[in-house]
Amino acid sequence: MCSPAIGTAGVLPWESAAAMANDKAIPIHPGLSIPLSELTFRFSRSGGPGGQHANRSETRVELLFDVGGSSRLDDVQRERVLAGLDHVIDQNGVLHLVSSQSRSQHQNREAVVARFRVLLQQAIRPPKKRFVTRPSRAARNRRLEDKRHQSSRKRSRRPPGQDVD
Repeated sequence: MCSPAIGTAGVLPWESAAAMANDKAIPIHPGLSIPLSELTFRFSRSGGPGGQHANRSETRVELLFDVGGSSRLDDVQRERVLAGLDHVIDQNGVLHLVSSQSRSQHQNREAVVARFRVLLQQAIRPPKKRFVTRPSRAARNRRLEDKRHQSSRKRSRRPPGQDVD
């Protein structure tokens, strides 16, 4: 699926592993950034209308991120990502995101990286602690009144002479 201009790893020639290792990283939150060297990009032709441009240009971008093999995620973060993003992670622990909304490969790449960043931010965020609260007096009264109303409604559906109270 890759064009001859793109290497076997889905990396453009000018984006070698050495070039990507130079401080290029996606900031997730102040204590975490994912280096671009841990991301794999694959490019293919987008479907749909577009004529010759769509038939000849590889503008669809697929981002792959190995959650289990990431050196930047600690065990707690890894578990949160695996649990929170299970709908986009395959059985091997690889996160798959795709963008083909634009006619430009560059714009699709930016869009998929932005989506990756937002998803990781949401997945890594610790869950809020729940404070135990009691229902208010009005809420208890509403609940009991609804139960009485439901009971009377069902009682009215019974045939006559079967009232057992």
